[in-house]
Amino acid sequence: MTIKILNTKSGNTISKYIYGHFSEHLGRCIYEGLYVGEDSSIPNKNGMRIDVVEALKNIQIPVLRWPGGCFADEYHWKDGIGPKEARKTMVNTHWGGVTENNHFGTHEFFELVKQLECDAYVNGNVGSGTVQEMSEWVEYITMDGISPMADLRRENGHDASWPMKFFGVGNENWGCGGNMRPEYYADLYRRYQTYVRQYGDQKIYKVAGGANVDDYNWTETLMKNAHWLMDGLSLHYYVHPQGWEKKGSALDFDEAEWGVTCEKAAYMDELITRHSAIMDQYDPEKRVGIIVDEWGTWFSAEPGTNPGFLYQQNTIRDAMVAAITLNIFHKHAERVHMANIAQTVNVLQAMILTDGDQMVKTPSYHVFDLYKVHQDAERIESHGNHGEHITYTISKKENTLHVSICNFDITATEALSFTLESAIKEVKEARYIAGHTMNAHNDFDHPDTVTIQAFQAYQVDEAQLSVTVPPMSVLTISLSL
Repeated sequence: MTIKILNTKSGNTISKYIYGHFSEHLGRCIYEGLYVGEDSSIPNKNGMRIDVVEALKNIQIPVLRWPGGCFADEYHWKDGIGPKEARKTMVNTHWGGVTENNHFGTHEFFELVKQLECDAYVNGNVGSGTVQEMSEWVEYITMDGISPMADLRRENGHDASWPMKFFGVGNENWGCGGNMRPEYYADLYRRYQTYVRQYGDQKIYKVAGGANVDDYNWTETLMKNAHWLMDGLSLHYYVHPQGWEKKGSALDFDEAEWGVTCEKAAYMDELITRHSAIMDQYDPEKRVGIIVDEWGTWFSAEPGTNPGFLYQQNTIRDAMVAAITLNIFHKHAERVHMANIAQTVNVLQAMILTDGDQMVKTPSYHVFDLYKVHQDAERIESHGNHGEHITYTISKKENTLHVSICNFDITATEALSFTLESAIKEVKEARYIAGHTMNAHNDFDHPDTVTIQAFQAYQVDEAQLSVTVPPMSVLTISLSL
């Protein structure tokens, strides 16, 4: 099978924000996962786990979404500021009914973002919050001058404002964010976004709450009534191999379920295509981005854990979903401005799992590591034949071509040849991950069952790259031109 790479013809830029992450007050994502507090015996800097922060910096996390998710529309930000011992507790009604002490709030989030060296995506409360509450939060975060909220921030120990690049006006307002009709939410969005003021030089990118999966009427209604007032429109889609009710096991599955999982991951292409077509009617210049700020696998919670904490193991199958989906986002880079995998630590398709002072990187983490070379690179066009279980991405930065390939066949090795328009000077790097079993995964006793290794099953001959791709694998080869 031969693929011709048009390496002198660049396509759209693959935004680094496609590699964004999502951290909700859910289970052990924030508490125990990202934040352990200043007094913890676990090594931390200002309460943030040093090992987790360093691992996320390694994959060049570009943006972090917080505080939800469903949690965002019951979160009242003033409960999470001021002296920790005086903060009001709250019940997390969506996720396990646990009582939270609000020790991780606005100041802590921006401390985390500073340590990660990434941008902030804050989600406001439309479902149970007021316009004034949202407006004052934006003022508290971004106002540098003299104002009531800026002064309150200073009283709480932070003189300068924080940079906030993205702001979401509500979340899943068709469901947990208020069970609204699209017409009603469109009017609320128009009202609430008016008071997301720009106090400094940095323009705030406003994200409207978009559709659940294939609710194309929601997209139509929002675009028709408010497209000129938004910068992005969200889209949420999770992969459940056995459907929403049963979901399926993260570790115990057969070949048929593997196939259904990969097939459902590939459905993201149709969703983006159809939502984009609706958006094109109102925004042919593609100014408004699709923001896929919740995506990934959602299996049944691991047996023995709190079902409301959504803790699941992460296997080579999850790595296939990650690669398939990222390749789709690249394909639609002209419209997909950002995506946020759910979630960063200990929840759903997590990058990292923690247990006390232990930490393990998942196969999905390693895909993000292999694919980080595509951040802000130019997508390169190509055409040709490849197997039905092969998906790939080609991008270019300066004089380096990056070829990433996923073979989600369970048993078959695939031979691919890539023909370039110019000679290959050298292979700068070649790395991959692969599973020897369908449920190959990393745990605290075996943290390196699936890990990145040097890849050698390739050949270069002038302007041709030949690759033998193992089953259940993801690889990236970087070529100097």
